[in-house]
Amino acid sequence: MKLNGSEIVIECLKEQGVDTVFGYPGGTILNIYDALYKHSDEIRHILTSHEQGAAHAADGYARSTGKVGVCLATSGPGATNLVTGIATAYMDSVPLVAITANVAVPLLGRDSFQEIDIAGVTMPITKHNFIVKDIAMLAETIRKAFEIAQSGRPGPVLVDITKDVTAATMKYTPAVPKKIERKTDEIKESDIEKAIKLINQSKKPFILVGGGAVISGAAEEVTEFAHKIHSPVTDTLMGKGAFSGEDELYTGMLGMHGTKTANFGVTECDLLIAIGARFSDRVTGNAKKFAYNAKILQIDVDPAEINKNVLVDASITGDVKEILAKLNIRIEQHNREEWVGHIMELKEKYPLKYNPEILTGPYVIEELYRITDGDAVITTEVGQHQMWSAQYYKYKKPRTLITSGGLGTMGYGLGACIGTKIANPDKIVVNIAGDGCFRMNMNEIATATRYNIPIIQIVLNNHVLGMVRQWQTLFYEKRYSATVLNDSVDFVKLAEAMGAEGIKVTKKEEVEPAIRKAISLNKPVVIECVIDSDDKVWPMVPAGAAIEESFNEDDLKNRK
Repeated sequence: MKLNGSEIVIECLKEQGVDTVFGYPGGTILNIYDALYKHSDEIRHILTSHEQGAAHAADGYARSTGKVGVCLATSGPGATNLVTGIATAYMDSVPLVAITANVAVPLLGRDSFQEIDIAGVTMPITKHNFIVKDIAMLAETIRKAFEIAQSGRPGPVLVDITKDVTAATMKYTPAVPKKIERKTDEIKESDIEKAIKLINQSKKPFILVGGGAVISGAAEEVTEFAHKIHSPVTDTLMGKGAFSGEDELYTGMLGMHGTKTANFGVTECDLLIAIGARFSDRVTGNAKKFAYNAKILQIDVDPAEINKNVLVDASITGDVKEILAKLNIRIEQHNREEWVGHIMELKEKYPLKYNPEILTGPYVIEELYRITDGDAVITTEVGQHQMWSAQYYKYKKPRTLITSGGLGTMGYGLGACIGTKIANPDKIVVNIAGDGCFRMNMNEIATATRYNIPIIQIVLNNHVLGMVRQWQTLFYEKRYSATVLNDSVDFVKLAEAMGAEGIKVTKKEEVEPAIRKAISLNKPVVIECVIDSDDKVWPMVPAGAAIEESFNEDDLKNRK
């Protein structure tokens, strides 16, 4: 059948099983939106308040499901408004296809109205990108974009289509999407054997679970592996839920705001097994002093990550789930009671603590965990609230913490929350934000109310940029440069003005009723919780220090 380019785009999206797209229309992409209008019963379009919100919503949709998220934008500023969202997805290996339209081919390179080389702009932050100037290449390119986004280590792909291509016509031939195979061709028997030998020889192993374990769908294999080798487990921010936070072997998160138990345990271990983790600086602290007593075994799908940030003693390259399945079959059952017992003593000695007398971020998050029985999906912005969400909500399953780790994007969470809720309509989905982050993209509350998407937005309002202020307090002699937000913004009224329910919480006893009401209302709700400006995230590792130099408020007082 003969179709125009815009209709081919829609048919290709349907081929790929796309049921929802997020975007914002404009002149050059109007033909695609016209075609989308005709297929609105097959593909749902969510009009966000800003293109960045569309990118983050597509990202949240993808992270919470494992499917490819799709966002649309017009040329020029529409396309550039996607850039932060694309970079966020790139840093955290999220499968995303961003479709933009550009000016017609004769107008390219002439500084035409709303023209920009978006392929050039996004080259460093995409897994691959394309500009389609010939309709004959359109269907093949879109199919290739979805394949690239999902295969191996996932990531975002941009497809820029000139406006004349969206209007041109040609014969369209349907195709069945190529099956995405797990990456197993690089798994070497010699690497498996070396890993088994290291594990069998180890007296004090420690497992570090990263985002690759979540992406691979390896939670079951990780759990079996940990219990089979009888090893304590820590995780990265991206690895949350791949190993249950309620498991007896779990020690908390590793790194700058990780638990002392995890940081000290990794420093003491004789074998660190990194599963789908890239050794970010926030995890390792001073890389030269990281796990210096241990041999390191790294398991990762991307060979470029091996020896990139930390030199390792052994590695296995390939899909994490497949590798662990092979190891679990061949590894003998171990019993390391003395080592595990020592780590459990550290857990008892160094629990996470906060002031129980006043309303705090950790208290709100613990209450949320208790009320939802740990079964909600949590999205976050970036800052203190993000770290508290990682520390105090116990993630039992993968894809239940949706957060920007690599790029650390303030303004990410609300859009991601909308995308996550659309993908998971039967789950409670809560975005946790600080007041600074919430201000950045709070206009997306209007998106939630427009479509009656029943998300819960918790704003931990300390009237400051909390994480930056924490650094200013500890390392800049309390010079609070540009971090005080002590103004008259009323988030409850703002929520109500956009059609949501607004609830203000100022005391501990108001937290539970507010959360239960928000769940029961089945509509967008903003809960503003007013907390102290000087609450801090503990423990903490100073920048550039070894993770064993982790300190908390008690340590700080003792030093003084």
